Amino acid sequence: MPKAAPDPRIWGRKYHGPAPWIFGFLMVIVLAILTYLAFAKQLPWSSPAYELKATFENATTLRETSPVRIAGVNVGEVTSLSRGDDGMVDVTFSVDEQGQPIHDDAELAIRPRLFLEGNFFLDLQPGSPSAPELPDGGTIPYTQTATAVQIDEVLRALQAPTRRGLQRTLQGFGTALNYQPSAAADVGQDPDVAGESAGESLNDAFEYGEEAGRGTAIVSDALRGENEGDLAGFIAETRTVFAKLASRQEDLGDLITNFNGFAAALASESANLSRTIADLEPTLREATTSFANLNDTLLPLRALAIASEAVIEELQDTIDEFNPWLEQTGQLVQDDELGGLAKLLRRTAPGLAGVNQAAPELFAQTTALSQCSNATLIPTAEAQITSDAGGWNSGQRNFYEFFYGLVNLAGVGQGFDGNGPYLRLQTGGGPSLVGNPNPTTRTNDQINFTNTIEPPEGIQPVLPAAPPPFRMDVACATNAPPDLNGPAAAPGPADLTPRG
Repeated sequence: MPKAAPDPRIWGRKYHGPAPWIFGFLMVIVLAILTYLAFAKQLPWSSPAYELKATFENATTLRETSPVRIAGVNVGEVTSLSRGDDGMVDVTFSVDEQGQPIHDDAELAIRPRLFLEGNFFLDLQPGSPSAPELPDGGTIPYTQTATAVQIDEVLRALQAPTRRGLQRTLQGFGTALNYQPSAAADVGQDPDVAGESAGESLNDAFEYGEEAGRGTAIVSDALRGENEGDLAGFIAETRTVFAKLASRQEDLGDLITNFNGFAAALASESANLSRTIADLEPTLREATTSFANLNDTLLPLRALAIASEAVIEELQDTIDEFNPWLEQTGQLVQDDELGGLAKLLRRTAPGLAGVNQAAPELFAQTTALSQCSNATLIPTAEAQITSDAGGWNSGQRNFYEFFYGLVNLAGVGQGFDGNGPYLRLQTGGGPSLVGNPNPTTRTNDQINFTNTIEPPEGIQPVLPAAPPPFRMDVACATNAPPDLNGPAAAPGPADLTPRG
């Protein structure tokens, strides 16, 4: 029986293929590659398909390969960190398909991982579905990122000087609440809070809490909008506004500087502001009454609108009845009626034009009169007679004195029957005998005597010896108003001379 050939798969036999250790080495390499791909989930020479950038104030707690999570699920990792020229830290991270899409209102925060995990991770909020999507390589701005607070930062913020300052602040706040104002501090305060401390006044303010809470609830319900999604739309638009503001940081700095100046100016008017706030309560009380009256008016107004529906329905019939009136109006403008009158008015137009041509001369005179009134007559009439020579002046304005004289003259000459006005004189009487020269030519009666209650002290104003000159070559407006309180206004000697 022939001898069987040796099996080449048995070591030591005649085998001319690769050595078995080569197969084992290749198997180890394959297992290593599979293990890497199972954990890395990407080829080592490839880059993530979708990457984003974010700017943080401080990212020392992050490192490359730190996970990126959405709702606690890993969706990517940090690929690089770099510090910018402005001192901020730029973080680049990847997001796989299960974490996409990411919108431009997305928010990113650095948060600590579990105790056993160690280090930190990026907590990503993908944003609202209505916002645009961020493209590959897009950036989440600094205003939409947040950094985790470290325990050393908390402890450093509560060092001994800070704690002492906080204690003094609380002590000052307690003193402010319990301080009893003095009588001088209560000057000008509202009577409802006079004599009360700040804490007592604050307790009084809580009495209005029920009504204020009801109003706040109404406002909060109104903020939700009329339709579903109104509040979300408002928040989205607000985000857009704040994003625009963030892009104008220098202008915002100027705004804060100007606001600081405004606050300083407001602080300088603190006394006036306090009085304004004190008057605000009665104003609000009156406004509440006004709004209540307005609310009561709305119901009658609604009833009026309902009652007007019938009138509107009759409007077409009213228009139909109005057409005959229009026809009569057309006949009214014919030549035999208003048309002829218009022709007569047209004939008077040339005469009116002549009047118009002559009017400039009249206007020149009226202008001169107006200038005289403004520059001389009105200031003279408005001048206040303040000269106290003799103690006889009333301190009134000149035109008041003029009308006082007219009233007195009218009272003296007023009649009480049908015979017309006449002058009534009260005969004198009293212990003082006075006299004045008789203006008549009778030689035997050169002095008139009478009795008065008191001797006359003088007369004001003194009549001038001659009237002032009247010049036609000087414009009235160029004359200065007379000095009614000058030397000429002083009282002169009385016309009546005491005789005994």
